[in-house]
Amino acid sequence: MEQRKSAQAARPMPGLSDMLAGEAKNYVRDLQPYLPQDIVGGVIPHVSGTEDEAVWNAASQACGTEKVHYVYSIDGGRIWYLACPSASLSSNPDSWCPLAAALPGNSEHWDKETVYLYEQEGLASALRWDPETGRMQVFLGASRTILPRVQSMDANFVTINTEVADIIPWQNRTLKTEKLSRATVRMLIFTGLAVAGIALSILIFNYISINFIKRDLDTVKRETDKAANDLMLNAYNAMQSNTIKHMVRIQEILDGLSKLDSTLVRYEVTGDRVEWEALVPPAFVQTVIKKYGVRVDEKDRSKDERIRVIGNR
Repeated sequence: MEQRKSAQAARPMPGLSDMLAGEAKNYVRDLQPYLPQDIVGGVIPHVSGTEDEAVWNAASQACGTEKVHYVYSIDGGRIWYLACPSASLSSNPDSWCPLAAALPGNSEHWDKETVYLYEQEGLASALRWDPETGRMQVFLGASRTILPRVQSMDANFVTINTEVADIIPWQNRTLKTEKLSRATVRMLIFTGLAVAGIALSILIFNYISINFIKRDLDTVKRETDKAANDLMLNAYNAMQSNTIKHMVRIQEILDGLSKLDSTLVRYEVTGDRVEWEALVPPAFVQTVIKKYGVRVDEKDRSKDERIRVIGNR
C-alpha cells in the first residue's frame, strides 16, 4: 500500500487524433473526480476489435439514450464498463469517475472479493461483485443510506484514493467522431496548402529560367547543321553503287571469252577487290593471258580438258 501511495498517478495524454485536429494544447489532463447521478455498470463478452462499438451499444440500452459517456477495461475475456447519460455531466465536463479505477485490470483493483468505496460531498458509491453470480454491482446514493448498507456486507472494504489512482477519462462516441472529422479536414487543408506551395515554387523557378537564363543557340545551330550535312553526304554515298560498272565488265568478259570458246564460271566482288574464273581451251590459254592478265591453275581442269584461269581485274 505504501508503494502504491508513493507512486505517481498516471494522467491522460492527448492522442493522435487530438494532435491531428490541433487540439493537443487545449487537452485537459487534470480531470476532477465526480460521481454522476445516473451511473450504471455491467459486463459483456470481449470480441477483439469491437470494444467501443459493443460498450456503446450496451451503455445506450442501459441508459436509454445514445448520448452516453462510458469507460471500460478488459480482463479475463470480458469487458467491464461504467456508463452514464451525457446530460449527467453537464455541470462537470472535465471530470472522471473514481469507480473506473477499480474496474478489473485498472490501478485500484485488487480482487473481486473486495468492495470498493468512494464518497464525495454527501454522496457515496460502491462497486462490488456478487460472490454467487460474479456480476458487477454498482451502488450510488446518499452516504447515510449507502454506507451502512455496504458495511453490513461480509467483505473487505477499500476506499478509492483519487490522489494516487490512475485517471481514466470518459469516452464519448459522438465527440470522438467529430474530433476525427476535424482532424481530417485540417489535414486536407494542410495537404492542399503544401501542394499549392510546391506548384507555386515550380512556376517561379520556370519563370526565372525563362527570363534570366541566357540562351546561346549558335553552337547548337552549327552542330545541327553539320550533323544534317553529314547525314545527307552519307545518304548520297550509300546510294552510290558499282553494280552498273561490274555488269558492263562482266558483259565485256563474256563477249571476249565467247569468241575463244571459253566459259565464265565465277565473278566475285569483295569490297574493292574483283576476282573471276573461266574455263579456257588449251589452244587459247596464251591469248587469254595476254588479253586479260590472268593466271593459270594447271591442277584444276574440267572434264573436257579446258584449263581454269583466274583473273583479278
